[in-house]
Amino acid sequence: MAAALLSAVVEQLGSLASSEFKLTVNVKEEVQKLASKFRTIQAVLNDAEKRQLKEEAVKLWFENLEGVSYEIDDVLDEWNAVMIKSEIEKQQKEFEEEEKAETSTAKKRKVWPLIPNFNSSVPNCFQHRDIAHKIKDLNEKLDEIIKEKQMFGFKVSGPIEEVFERPKTTSYVDVSEILGRDKVKNDLVSILLGKGTEKEKHPHVISLLGMGGIGKTTLAQLAYNDKEVQARFEKKAWVCVSDPFDQCKVAKEILESVARQSSNLTALQSLLDGICDKVRGKRFFLVLDDVWTEDSAMWQPFRDALKSCCSQGSRILVTTRKDQVAKMMESANTIKLNELSEKDCWLVFSKIAFFDKDPQECEQLEDFGRQISKKCKGLPLAAKTLGSLMRIKKSREEWRNVLNNNLWELEDVERGLFAPLLFSYYDLSSPLKWCFSYCAVFPKDHVFDVDKLVEMWIAHGFVESKGNMELEIKARKYFENLVIRSFFQECEEYKWYDMCGMSTMSTRYKMHDIVHDFAQSITKARHLGYSTASQFPPFADISKNLRTVIFFNPCDYNMSNLVQNFSRLRLLTLTVGMKIPDTIGNLTHLRYLNLSSCIKFFSSDKWVLPETICNLCNLQFLRLDCNNISILPQKIGKLINLRLLTGGQLVIPREIGRLTSLRTLDSVLISDKDSERCEFVGLKNLNHLRDLSLSFGTQLSPQPDRRTIESNLLIFNALEPPQDLEKLSISNYGGTTMSPIWLVSLTNLKELHLRNAIELLSLPPLGKILSCLESLTIARAWRLKKVGVEFLGIESESKKEDIKIFPNLKYLEFFALLEWEEWIGGTREGGKEDEDCITIMPRLQKLIIRYCRKLKSLPDFLRTIPLKELEIRQCPIIDEHCRRKTGEVWRNISHVTTIKLPYNP
Repeated sequence: MAAALLSAVVEQLGSLASSEFKLTVNVKEEVQKLASKFRTIQAVLNDAEKRQLKEEAVKLWFENLEGVSYEIDDVLDEWNAVMIKSEIEKQQKEFEEEEKAETSTAKKRKVWPLIPNFNSSVPNCFQHRDIAHKIKDLNEKLDEIIKEKQMFGFKVSGPIEEVFERPKTTSYVDVSEILGRDKVKNDLVSILLGKGTEKEKHPHVISLLGMGGIGKTTLAQLAYNDKEVQARFEKKAWVCVSDPFDQCKVAKEILESVARQSSNLTALQSLLDGICDKVRGKRFFLVLDDVWTEDSAMWQPFRDALKSCCSQGSRILVTTRKDQVAKMMESANTIKLNELSEKDCWLVFSKIAFFDKDPQECEQLEDFGRQISKKCKGLPLAAKTLGSLMRIKKSREEWRNVLNNNLWELEDVERGLFAPLLFSYYDLSSPLKWCFSYCAVFPKDHVFDVDKLVEMWIAHGFVESKGNMELEIKARKYFENLVIRSFFQECEEYKWYDMCGMSTMSTRYKMHDIVHDFAQSITKARHLGYSTASQFPPFADISKNLRTVIFFNPCDYNMSNLVQNFSRLRLLTLTVGMKIPDTIGNLTHLRYLNLSSCIKFFSSDKWVLPETICNLCNLQFLRLDCNNISILPQKIGKLINLRLLTGGQLVIPREIGRLTSLRTLDSVLISDKDSERCEFVGLKNLNHLRDLSLSFGTQLSPQPDRRTIESNLLIFNALEPPQDLEKLSISNYGGTTMSPIWLVSLTNLKELHLRNAIELLSLPPLGKILSCLESLTIARAWRLKKVGVEFLGIESESKKEDIKIFPNLKYLEFFALLEWEEWIGGTREGGKEDEDCITIMPRLQKLIIRYCRKLKSLPDFLRTIPLKELEIRQCPIIDEHCRRKTGEVWRNISHVTTIKLPYNP
């Protein structure tokens, strides 16, 4: 952690010292001294970080260094906040003067600068004196740390370079997870499929017992997903229990799993009654993963409830590290997982470590590899982790260094288990170490939202800003790097539906329990997450230094106290039951604020943010994801560092044009009043915007009047989003046509979603003008009857020339086009129409058509597209042709690898 923190601090000091800030000579000298001393320490941090595991004196030195690093980071942040506020005040005055002077709505708007002009806004002499005093004190503290450094004789080493390597495939992970476990898996499945007798204990409990990292959860997953097991049980549920055993939480997850929907029940008895209603008289298979509690009283209510309702032959599978847990749950069968054999451990390790290496390279490294594999001691997680590390090591010297490293000498049981993870951890660059260890703030079994996680990393300054790569892109590469090294693992593909009924798929990730334990062992208590209100607040000496506070479950804590006592927060996530105090504007260090959970259950039609939120001059990410209309403060334009603004239905004031740092603007509500020379003219100034979501109204209007249609068309044509936009979503558009001039300029657009365009009579010529488009969704265009060549952008009298239509489109979905009857695209054989060479959608992989009940044709150009998947639902005419395998419709799609039809009605 200290290494990563020092990198960030040195970067800030260098920027401050070399900038044109009007600093006094004394301040500049102190800053330069501080930067020089930090660089000296940086050179020995890799060695110090490893030695502090075994040497208590080095550990204390390391902690002192980290403390000073945080102090200087806070001082620099305070200084930066003063500079930003000064510039914002200057801009605000200019904006207000311009508003007064503006006599015509057509007058050209001012383009607000992305980077404040700090030379024009300088703190006063008292602020100079204050920062000079603080930096001088920190220089003295650092002198003492440097003196102590000389005593330890640290080795000097350079920084570890970042490695950005995309995984080419993840199939090797699937293979590695089952090696050496075939017999155990078959035995477990046999027990699960056993018919049972009247005399057997009911419900029948099976326990998988073994140490962490031995593969208990993986084996349980293999059995849970076995086809015969799936067919045997009428109801199934999988619950991650972990520690502490929260009865209501476990019961709620079981109920939601068997009911396949969320539940508002909170009382244990009500939840248990709900479970019984769903599984009564049915064979029920329940997996309780990672159980720790030995208290039989915690388990008794579940046993009694299930005994009374589920049928004979039901099974409960428990995974645990503790033998006493298996006894407490009265297990009828206990399967103890042993370590993998040396042969199987080598197979797991080598399949990953030698992935993508040529045979000659593998042969040269095999001797070292077999010795490293033995050090995994038969643990699948260790073999997988070390294999992932060695996969990116190319030379024999690199493999020899791992084999001979003194980390293997750690004798402590826990550290011995962590050794493979330590190797991978110390092989990371400083920013990646910081990103990984930060994940300890989340509870065990947490399902990670990758977007939110990388935003948090950026907010804390973990992602280096060197180079031209966008921080969000670089942060995602960090995450991919950690996945490659097995610090994260895919848990499932998650599918959900939005308010329009549109489906979205995303891959979700978890941390293995042992990896999470390891992350907690190397992190310090400046980042805290809370699952229950009883854990909060921490002691005063901890709270004053906290940088992260995340509430994961409902809590009624008085937030005004938090603002007063947690002044150094960089990140805050609130939850249900919390109210936002006006004093939140005092958290000037704040970079990330997530209020989505605390406001989405408000019953009022509108929810208004406090105006003081505009004082958060450093804020980069503001999440307000909710279903209510959120009125943003009029002076939202003061948040000039904002990179992301999301909400359920955001009513945006005119000052939006000043937020020139925005990368994502989601769920913006455009009202009719904007038709008077649309207020969103400011969008064209948001040159860094990549993701934009707009809504013309709050709900569907089945029969919009003529004024609304004309108003929508006027606003739509005036939007002019920035040319570098990559993702655009438009909802509730009431116009009959959609061909704005600015659409042609979106040459970098990769995703386009058109939803609830119910009056639309024809589609714009997207095929020819959006050459970079990879994903297209068209939903609820109720009046649309025909999709033809105009959609592809092919003119009826085209010239004899090569034409590429949707050259990069991979995903296409049509949803609820109620009047849609025809989809035609011209007759073509071998990719040609007459003498023209027209290539249409050559990269399309997935096509989804749902709820288009009148559709009776599919274009013949589909024949030559190498489609991998076609999904058809609630399209009776098309469905009938597919089932009977008849007609032109079937001939156009018969080559598709996977055709998904609806379940039997």
